[in-house]
Amino acid sequence: MTSLPIPSPPEPSGTTAPPSAASDPQPAPARPGLAELFMAFATISLSGFGGVLAWSRRAMVEERKWLTPEQFNEAYALCAFLPGGNIINFSVVFGSRIRGLLGAAVALAGLLGPPLILVIVVGAVYAHYGDLPVLRRMLTGVASAAAGLMLATVAKMARPLFRDRAVVGPLIAAVVFGSIGVLHWPLPLVLAVLVPVSIAYSWVRA
Repeated sequence: MTSLPIPSPPEPSGTTAPPSAASDPQPAPARPGLAELFMAFATISLSGFGGVLAWSRRAMVEERKWLTPEQFNEAYALCAFLPGGNIINFSVVFGSRIRGLLGAAVALAGLLGPPLILVIVVGAVYAHYGDLPVLRRMLTGVASAAAGLMLATVAKMARPLFRDRAVVGPLIAAVVFGSIGVLHWPLPLVLAVLVPVSIAYSWVRA
């Protein structure tokens, strides 16, 4: 498994980069500070209507480029396998790799703090107006948009699986989808069988 990157600090001004570094088309981004780490996860949590998977991938891979698509997939796969919420695990893992224990605490605070206030306010409003038909129709529309957003993110995350033209990775993903999404088999049973298979396959290819 590819470890999460810890970007190196920029070189002092006045130094000349070696030719190999100068030709690198994608230099490593600057190491984020605690404030930037907090704002990143606060933005993810406040934007994550219908789930934060899509927003976390956009923030980490597309906007800030702190992770490559492959690194994000591997980190999120690990966080999905561990107990607890996926994005909570991800914030702790990423924050600790960037800034240690303090980074993990800051990332977790940014992820949970602002939404906690928002949910309290929204919950109080919903308690008074939740039975209105117009509000129910609005929530139905939001649910449809969230489902489409999730499908689009899944398509983006699946792209690295097909880049090397390997068959086993997409096949395992299809078996998991069919077993859980179509046949409704128990999630622990499916993972108990397919996770060792995935690890063995990756070990052989390495």
